[in-house]
Amino acid sequence: MRERDDPEVIGRRVQHLRTQRGLTQRQLAEPAYTPAYISTLEAGRVRASDEALTHIADRLGVAYEELAVGRPAHLATGLRLRLTEAQRVLADGRAEEAAAQYAALLAEAEAHGLGGEQAGALLGLGECALETGELATARECFERAEERLAGESLPVRVPAVRGRAVSHYLAGELRYAVYLLETTLDALNRGGLHDPEALLLLYTAVIGPYMDMGAHARAAKAAEFALALAPQAEDPALIARMHRSVARTLLADGRAAEADASLAKAAELYRGLRLRTELANCHWMRGYVCAQAGELERAEGELRKALAMLSQTRAALYRSQAAVELADVLHRRGRSGEAAELLEGVLGDLSSERGAVHAAAAHRLLGIIAEDGRDTEAAEEHYVRALSLLERAGAAGDLADLCRLLGDLLRRTGRTEAALDAYRTGLGHRTAPGTTTLGPAPAQPPLGP
Repeated sequence: MRERDDPEVIGRRVQHLRTQRGLTQRQLAEPAYTPAYISTLEAGRVRASDEALTHIADRLGVAYEELAVGRPAHLATGLRLRLTEAQRVLADGRAEEAAAQYAALLAEAEAHGLGGEQAGALLGLGECALETGELATARECFERAEERLAGESLPVRVPAVRGRAVSHYLAGELRYAVYLLETTLDALNRGGLHDPEALLLLYTAVIGPYMDMGAHARAAKAAEFALALAPQAEDPALIARMHRSVARTLLADGRAAEADASLAKAAELYRGLRLRTELANCHWMRGYVCAQAGELERAEGELRKALAMLSQTRAALYRSQAAVELADVLHRRGRSGEAAELLEGVLGDLSSERGAVHAAAAHRLLGIIAEDGRDTEAAEEHYVRALSLLERAGAAGDLADLCRLLGDLLRRTGRTEAALDAYRTGLGHRTAPGTTTLGPAPAQPPLGP
């Protein structure tokens, strides 16, 4: 027997539709059934067969599904088409408009008990919240999406897991983000659930937290797996995101030209897909690559382009993070006053719960600028705040350098013991980057012939 509501609910629905159409029980019943049968059915005292409900639906001029579960015909198909439209609006950088569409879709899907469509709307709402920097809201949406998908296979649940991990990562909870991603990767690989796109989504997402934690070897291995999986994936947006993430590992390995080429591939895909925020993030990353290569003029151009695009799409958190990168370039170009002004303008958008790693980078740079201006008290304050942010986030990749800056400042001001403590802290993070917070690596995917 097909999906249906309880007999009482169906009975009331039949009676409502029959009276709405001005039909008698006899007119509804003939020629296959009796008026008495219709009366009993409307009273909820009989569980009608599929054949009987199909007959009654035909007489009422509705689909079987609408009669059996109260769901208008083709509702699920229509909702899925609207989900696609909301995704297009989000891709165009109109996150607030997309969120309104997803919220309406969610309400309609909940009203009709469509679990898959509810999950799709919640995933969309989560992505909108990530873009606008509302990380607690994003996390809640992804958690609710996981709940709606509880009965589905792990590969189907992966987008919700990845979204939750990204929200924790952006909040500065690097260790927990890695835990979520690694345990899911381990479950997929050990369980033989070789879904290329699910695996690619996870490996791409874990590279950023690995790099910030100083776990460069694991980041490089994740990039290696991602590149091997990419030919099996069909989603061009996912492949573009992979190229953007892999560029970080290439740059860390001193392969700046390859990193730039990887970003060029990502940008080309994003332009074709009209993914404005993702394209802006690509310009941001290319600016970072240029800065690391010493091409400061080109770096400034790329970062300003990213900021302009992110301002148009109202991606507040990403814009603040890109502004920190631009400030670093401005400082290196001898425009420290302009850099400090830019940093002071975005620090209110960053905190230990929102963009913690970039908040620390902002305080670090403000400390350096203060030192250059011989304001050692302000410099120390900024360094200590940056140290607190990085320690909370577990961002070992930047801690050692910051401890060196703080130690040098303390030594110059005559506090030798405090300076030694700072140096020891930095050495501890440099000797074993990432290993103090990461357990065994997750099982590897079967990539061999």
